[in-house]
Amino acid sequence: MRIGIGNDIHRLIEGRPLILGGVEIPYSKGEDAHSDGDVLVHAIIDAILGACAKGDIGTLFPPSDERYKDADSLQLLKQAVEYTGARIINIDSSITLEEPKLRPYITAMRERIAEVLSIDIDRVSIKAKTNEGLDETGKGNAISAIAVVLVEN
Repeated sequence: MRIGIGNDIHRLIEGRPLILGGVEIPYSKGEDAHSDGDVLVHAIIDAILGACAKGDIGTLFPPSDERYKDADSLQLLKQAVEYTGARIINIDSSITLEEPKLRPYITAMRERIAEVLSIDIDRVSIKAKTNEGLDETGKGNAISAIAVVLVEN
């Protein structure tokens, strides 16, 4: 058994979709990123790679590589698990975002991630937090996520 931790942060900009856990959230801003910008899935990928001592998301899927332009992060997650050969035991994660409120979308995010990883939904925990108006995330200019995974390698 091995534990990994991952985090990600992106600016929020007008004209991009807000995608979290593979779910498009209705909002006027989205993540400024090379791929679809899904900070939650990116944090989970980093946690899995870290648990297996296989580098980080930028090494496996470099932003300079046009193959990953607007890539579906759930597909990158699937590729990362195949690359590591890890069996996911559980995921605990937290998204920090001032708005919109994410509670109505948490179950759908958990379902999408569990489905891609072929694990039970009760092994995927997602929490949503605000930064109480502090820093760029708290001012609504950014979104971040952190994830911890337990894998069997």
